[in-house]
Formats: sequence, structure tokens, C-alpha cells
Amino acid sequence: MKMKAALMYGPNDVRVEMVDKPECPKDGLILKIMAVGLCGSDIRNLTSDSRKGDYPFIYGHEIVGVVDEIGPDETKYKVGDRLFLFPGTYCMECDECISGHSENCGNEHVAKLAGTGGFAQFVAVSGEKIKYGGIYEIPEGVSYDAASLGEPLTSVFACEENIGVGYNDTVVIIGAGPIGCFMTQLAKIRGAQKVIMIDINDTRLAMVKKFGADEVINSAKVDPIEAVRKLTDGKGADKVISANPSNSAQAQSIFMARKGGIVVFFGGVPKGSLTELDTNYIHYNNLWIKGHFGASYSQSKRAFQLAISDTFPTESFITHRLPLDKINEGIELTRTGEAIKVVLFPWEEA
Repeated sequence: MKMKAALMYGPNDVRVEMVDKPECPKDGLILKIMAVGLCGSDIRNLTSDSRKGDYPFIYGHEIVGVVDEIGPDETKYKVGDRLFLFPGTYCMECDECISGHSENCGNEHVAKLAGTGGFAQFVAVSGEKIKYGGIYEIPEGVSYDAASLGEPLTSVFACEENIGVGYNDTVVIIGAGPIGCFMTQLAKIRGAQKVIMIDINDTRLAMVKKFGADEVINSAKVDPIEAVRKLTDGKGADKVISANPSNSAQAQSIFMARKGGIVVFFGGVPKGSLTELDTNYIHYNNLWIKGHFGASYSQSKRAFQLAISDTFPTESFITHRLPLDKINEGIELTRTGEAIKVVLFPWEEA
């Protein structure tokens, strides 16, 4: 049987074609993909030589769907079950998992059991993935659209929990992309008094206001450090999160924090690039610098539960719903900043 899939043949070369449907693992299942989010990391991978010549390849990891087929040895799920397939998996036995940092699981084989393959109509889920977990059932009444955003929310949820964003905080977020918008909304839910968003795109700055941003700063037009200081009576923010791939943003971020404040490097910068930091300033102002990546097993599940709850307005983040055939249009909408979140539907016709 054939299925539709978006195959990457090289940088900026993504083609929607008919390929063989994957075979059902004996102890696993086939998930019929009903919706898949287009992530910033997907776009970075699709527009660079991410596979170092190993093409074609199917990306896509924000996967939700319905069980279409089960293997003879699969007993946990049944045909018709609606599932969210979290890309991370944790062994819960290595030093990292035992220490509470399962997001850094040291068992690379387990950690990569379900990482990609979502830009297609079907994906095979192995028995190993089912055994180790990271698959959550989607309750009836919850849309596939909303459930698909459970994955990008996880790291945001973990970051703000880890640094204790809460009542009366002033939080600066640098980067008004989908992650920055999630961070803004969640910070307000957690009780932050003021959220200041910084970006260079006026369209995105306008959009982020509906997610709770109290102040917005276009750093291409004004000095963002001076602007933050002015908005905080000269003190700086309690927490500053650099959620973008910019070395200069990281370098500037430390000067936006108050004495004793916390600065988080959330967005990864280009590999091999170095950020120049004024460590004397960090030292004398008692700043805490934290790198953030991923989410623990507990955090991933709680983030999914938040994404499908009435507390978090998940679907309002989706600005564009497109058939899989229009994946290149979705990539461009996201790159230009016109879209906050694009969700692709493999079974819709263009």
C-alpha cells in the first residue's frame, strides 16, 4: 500500500510524493497521522544539510493520530485509539534519568525510539517505544489540532517550572516565535505580573499581545537593554529567557536581568558559534545563567495535560491549518513570521 509523505531531498528541497506505507511491527502498531505540527527545528533541518547527504528523509515529530493497525503481539493499544506520540523516550535507568533529568537520557537508543517521520499519512510505532512510554491517549472531545501542540509546549512548561516563574515576577522573553508566544501565555498563567517581549518583527510583536504580553520592544528600532531598564524602573527583570537562535541576544540578555536574577539560554545558536559574555558583570550582579533543553518524563506528561485542558488556549496559537501538500507554504509562512503555528493535515486535499 502507498501513502503520501513529504520527503526531504536536500536543503530547501521538500517534495510530497507517494511512498510505501510502513509495515506494522509484530509487537507495535501503525498510527494514522491526523495532524502534525511544523516545528522551528523542522524548518531548520529542512533548510540546511541536516542529514549530511543522507536523503531522502521524512521529518516531523509533533505527531497525533489514530491507531490504524496493531501487530499480533501488541496488547496495550487497540485499533481506533487516539494517541499523542511524544518524540522523546526515557530509559529511567541511566544516571541522568535517575537524577531527575530524563530529558538528558544517556541511553541514546531509547531516547531516539520515536523522533520523526510525522510528515506522512502513517508512521510505525515499535514495541520498544510502547514499552518505554511517551505515548499519551487523547480524550474524546479534544481536537487533534490541540493535541498536536502538546509537544512544543513541553519544553516551555519545563523551563518555566525549573526557574520558578510565578507570582509578581517580571519576565523578559527574547523571541516572539511560537515558543515565545507559548512562554508568554504560560508565564501569565503561572502568575507573572509583567511579561516583556522582544523581537525584530512587528507582525509577531503585534500577535503576541493577545497571549498576554504587557510590553513589546522592537530591538531593531530601539536599544532593548535600555528599554527593559526603563520598563522596570532601572532594576531589570526577575527572569530573562533568550528563546531564539541569536548569539547577540544571549550576550545582551544578561544586562536585562536584575541583581540576583536568572537568565536562561533556551534557543540553540548555530553550532560552532560562540557567545561573548561579560562574566565580570555576571559575577558582581549575582546572576544565575541556565541552559535549557527538553523536559523530563513527568514534565512532558503534565505539559500534554495542560495543552488539552481548558486552562491553556492551545488552538488560538494555530494561525494556519494546511494540507500536507502545502508544507513548503507552511515553511515560508513560519520563516517570514506571518504564522505563529502551522499544523499540517496529511489526509486533507490541497
